[in-house]
Amino acid sequence: MASVFTHEFNTPAYKGKTSFNTGLYIDGKFVEGSDKTTIDVVNPATGKIVTKVAEATAKDVDIAVAAAHKAFETTWGLNMGGAGRSKLLGKLAQLMEEHQQELAALEALDNGKTFTWAMDLDTTFAIDTIRYYAGWADKIHGQVQETDEKKLSYTRHEPIGVVGQIIPWNFPLLMMSWKLGPALATGNCIVMKPSEFTPLTAIRMCELIHEAGFPPGTFNLLTGYGHTVGAAISGHMKIDKVAFTGSTLVGRKIMEAAAKSNLKDITLELGGKSPNIIFDDADVDQAVNWAAHGIYWNHGQACCAGSRIFVQSGIYDDFLAKFTEKTRSLKVGDPFDVDSYQGPQVSKIQYDRIMDYIQSGKDQGATVHLGGDRNGTEGFYINPTIFTDTTPDMKIVQEEIFGPVGVVIKFEDEEDVIRQANDTVFGLAAAVFSQNINRALNTAHRLKAGTAWVNCVNQLHSNVPFGGFKQSGIGRELGEYALHNYTAIKSVQVNLGHVM
Repeated sequence: MASVFTHEFNTPAYKGKTSFNTGLYIDGKFVEGSDKTTIDVVNPATGKIVTKVAEATAKDVDIAVAAAHKAFETTWGLNMGGAGRSKLLGKLAQLMEEHQQELAALEALDNGKTFTWAMDLDTTFAIDTIRYYAGWADKIHGQVQETDEKKLSYTRHEPIGVVGQIIPWNFPLLMMSWKLGPALATGNCIVMKPSEFTPLTAIRMCELIHEAGFPPGTFNLLTGYGHTVGAAISGHMKIDKVAFTGSTLVGRKIMEAAAKSNLKDITLELGGKSPNIIFDDADVDQAVNWAAHGIYWNHGQACCAGSRIFVQSGIYDDFLAKFTEKTRSLKVGDPFDVDSYQGPQVSKIQYDRIMDYIQSGKDQGATVHLGGDRNGTEGFYINPTIFTDTTPDMKIVQEEIFGPVGVVIKFEDEEDVIRQANDTVFGLAAAVFSQNINRALNTAHRLKAGTAWVNCVNQLHSNVPFGGFKQSGIGRELGEYALHNYTAIKSVQVNLGHVM
């Protein structure tokens, strides 16, 4: 039988207790994995094991898919009307709100993000997303097309069926809500794999999903590794769609597996190397504050991080001096300290990866203007880092680092910066800072990115679509657009008495 995780939080930011089963969640029950093996969950602030969770295998994927298909054919899918789905999603949002502090504490413990950020953004946004899609569940409809008076033609937007969803470790609960909300609102059943680094909030959510009253098999959670469970989901012949958020490299593998199996539908929200363009007529103080948020938010572990900071030559020195001062002011520390801005990176693997990129920047001749080193002696902390004197061919300019490492690049004019900003395989997000609205919008329109922020950065909302151009992905999360990822359009044509 799967074990129970119990933890007492006694911190400056939060005091409370959590206790829940750490098994796989299949067909409405917590169970052990088929091989009865476990995965260690590590606290990135200390590097020590917090607990163990059940490890799923490909066999468990088969079992979960069977449960999901049964639910889809009997109690969910077209058997549960939109009003019923809306009621259950609304109940889930209410339960999440009641347990918000507990969920935020688990995010801080598991991921390393600060409790403050987990409360103010991650959990709040996740609750809002589920509530938003609760509102959509009874508003999924097709159209009637006029052909002639002897025919009735209309479309139905039907649920696709069983969808596999693979979510990342940087925003565990938030990414879960982005996937779960539109899929359940449209009547699909889910087999989800959270990251093996950050499974705790997803497992705790299973209890809330159960308490909300979702029929068994509607939602199934398998904690496991990408090369086993993720691969099994991507290539499963009875999974009708797969949705993934993560690296472009893994996205390619999922796309290939989907094509080689049953040609399942896919949506991919992948990496980025977002430009943040600051013109010489920008409000420098505000641009500095937003730029710091753009790259250091969530320890730089954000796909939309503004990691390439382009500053026009007329304000470059002033901006760099103020940006340096702002960066120095950001406290790196324990996620449960109330004044910590940046906690540890999520894992030793990610810590080493970021440090390798920092070393490559040094080796290729860039200047470490600030940071570039470890913070403290315990856990996976890295000081916020600024590179200058870069060239376009450097790895730190071209590749996604996924850490608190930004490059500040001088540019001369609009044509120069648009050329440099678009010189990337990615196209997820971008930002423009200027007091001239014509210049700002003209630049935003010319940038090859799925999201362009003007005089702000990293602003996301449950009703605004988010996704990428180029190698940053396929499809859109959030808003009405995300619903399109989870429905199949059927045309129905009725003969009203016409004789051939």
